Amino acid sequence: ILRLQRPVSGVTNVIMNARIPKGLCKVRQLWNLLKYSTKAERFQLNEISEKYLSNRTVKFTDKLEVLSPDVLPTFPIYRVLDFDGNIINQANDPKLEKERYVKMYKDMTLLHTMDSILLNSQRQGLLAFYMTNYGEEALHVGCSAGLKNDDLIYAQYREVGVIIQRGYTILEFMNTAFGNCHDLAKGRQMPMHYGSKKHNFVYISSPLATQVPQSVGTAYAFKRAKNGRIVCCFFGDGASSEGDTSASFNFAGALVCVFHSLFVYICHLVKTYKINSHMVVQRYGDEQCETSRLLQFLAHPSKL
Repeated sequence: ILRLQRPVSGVTNVIMNARIPKGLCKVRQLWNLLKYSTKAERFQLNEISEKYLSNRTVKFTDKLEVLSPDVLPTFPIYRVLDFDGNIINQANDPKLEKERYVKMYKDMTLLHTMDSILLNSQRQGLLAFYMTNYGEEALHVGCSAGLKNDDLIYAQYREVGVIIQRGYTILEFMNTAFGNCHDLAKGRQMPMHYGSKKHNFVYISSPLATQVPQSVGTAYAFKRAKNGRIVCCFFGDGASSEGDTSASFNFAGALVCVFHSLFVYICHLVKTYKINSHMVVQRYGDEQCETSRLLQFLAHPSKL
């Protein structure tokens, strides 16, 4: 049942509170998933249990290695844990301290809880804008935990866990979300467009992919300064279709890779959608490897 937060007309109230039979809901959900799924996404069907993963196309692997898109039709999914939380290959056990594991888990739980509260606040009209980070908590916290605090982060608006791991407080989050006078930007930014010089987290920009070429230039500047700092840039699959991203890959191939600057790209796929367009509509083709092959050429122009 969908309950609205404000009074509605009697007819609308009846429509919004009408119950659809569970059987029809499941059939409709399955049809939509099959309709918009590509071969590389088939493994998402019933992915909760290993029992139902026998029909997937994408394979799992416990070996972390750099692969060429010319070798394999699809990239395997690297994982350390199975669905029961057991380490698949003991050689991949990072063997961190228990306190560090607990800290990372607390950060992920905090992000998930904060998302739920702030999303409900936005739905009630208390916030002007909010986007959740559901399903990406481990990616944010894990990547940030692997970097030093003086390494610079460029992010989009779905990487809140990165700055949480670096010590950004709940009060600072609320000040930015509500845009009050205690916000570091004094309310001049949009809600959840976080940033902090103290935490080496560059302010988030609303337009997609603006951070990608900026991060490459910063990495090259760090290389010339010989300070040993790493630049990490987060962007989504939708941003990978922007022209700035292609230009930055070319820039990286010409300057950063050639001069061996310390730089990390992290491109993540959010529920196969970019804002409101499905991945199938975004680009013609069935596999993400086709895109990676193009990016390989951009990063190494000599291969064209």
